[in-house]
Amino acid sequence: MTASNIRQIKQHIQQWMNEAENSKLPSFWLTDWLLYVVDKPAIALMTDEGYQLTDSEFEQFNAGVTKMQQGMPLAYLTGQQEFWSLIFTVNEHTLIPRPDTEILIEQVLTWIKSQPNSVSSPKRLLDLGTGSGCIAISLAHELNTQRSDSEAESWQVVAVDMSPAALKVAQHNAAINDVADIEFIQSSWYDELPSHDELLFDVIVSNPPYIDEEDEHLARLVAEPISALSAPNHGLADIEHIVGQAPKYLRVGGLLAIEHGFDQGDAVRKLFVDSDFESVRTVQDYGGNDRVTLGQIKSSDFC
Repeated sequence: MTASNIRQIKQHIQQWMNEAENSKLPSFWLTDWLLYVVDKPAIALMTDEGYQLTDSEFEQFNAGVTKMQQGMPLAYLTGQQEFWSLIFTVNEHTLIPRPDTEILIEQVLTWIKSQPNSVSSPKRLLDLGTGSGCIAISLAHELNTQRSDSEAESWQVVAVDMSPAALKVAQHNAAINDVADIEFIQSSWYDELPSHDELLFDVIVSNPPYIDEEDEHLARLVAEPISALSAPNHGLADIEHIVGQAPKYLRVGGLLAIEHGFDQGDAVRKLFVDSDFESVRTVQDYGGNDRVTLGQIKSSDFC
């Protein structure tokens, strides 16, 4: 097939989406990929339909469609993903940020805003298994924005990951989003973190691996790092470790917030309660599924 214009490719996309093997691909992946290849804004799909792709652009577009049909997500083709109004670089070393993870950001920010202000010392927030850094960077960005008020609290953010390659991506994402005050540490969960009183955290957040290792859907994920997705014990092993160790690293009354699978709400809430958390609750995602569980360290004088 010779090089086509945008109008003809839009017609081809519609035809492709009607074919059974392509129906699992989100249609916007194909149009977004087209826009990426021709380096045009979304409005060009309507105002510049006559734009003729060069041979190299057409070849790049078709090659990308083939890769998506083989299981590669759009974000790995473009190398970027929008999350919380910021742009994040992603590659094979990091998971692609999902919209549902924004629920975790929302809940943590809501909780922080509900707490009494204490400007005498910096607050501390820990992101375990940071990956692309989307959670730590989005939270740091929001908390820094709030500091335009001279009475707002100062926050120190720490982000850990066991993968040096992932940390490199996260550090890059912090730089391109102009978020400077994050400390990145290579660590398997809490292993490299001190538990001294003055270095305890007010908030711990995590989007850990939580898919059951036996889940049949893992076989379809040919691009993303499986180690960042699945865990033993029906997907609960890492969550159990994070929750069980959290009291050593949280200040009294501190918050733990964890993203988990849609069918893990009951089990995760039990882990929280068994580890002396109170005010334990689970929040649903945009699809109405259990997605984020939160709890605070018990204290007789905290309310």
